Amino acid sequence: MLLDVSLDNDSLSIDIDDPFHIDIDALLNRIEAFTSSKNITLNGVDIKGIIPKMIRGIAGCEGGCPSDAKSLVRKGFKNFELKYVEGGILSAQVGVEEGKVLHLKMFPDF
Repeated sequence: MLLDVSLDNDSLSIDIDDPFHIDIDALLNRIEAFTSSKNITLNGVDIKGIIPKMIRGIAGCEGGCPSDAKSLVRKGFKNFELKYVEGGILSAQVGVEEGKVLHLKMFPDF
């Protein structure tokens, strides 16, 4: 599974080897280091909450893919704008400081 994090014209790609045993704090630290390098803090942005939900939406297809991903998009999550993209891709975007938008895009392994 791959997570692409983008802000402005820069992006960070993170491989998620085992989505069922993710070190969310290490992942969050990498994302915060990336946004910090752009002088953006993530105060009030629940990255720690959205990432596991995106993973379950893609990897948790016990109910039949892509229904889990589409269910997450229908329910929504806090102030994120969620989209399902054909091929099992989930996209989330949220406004951050200075009118900028943080984009998260998660790609499945299949």
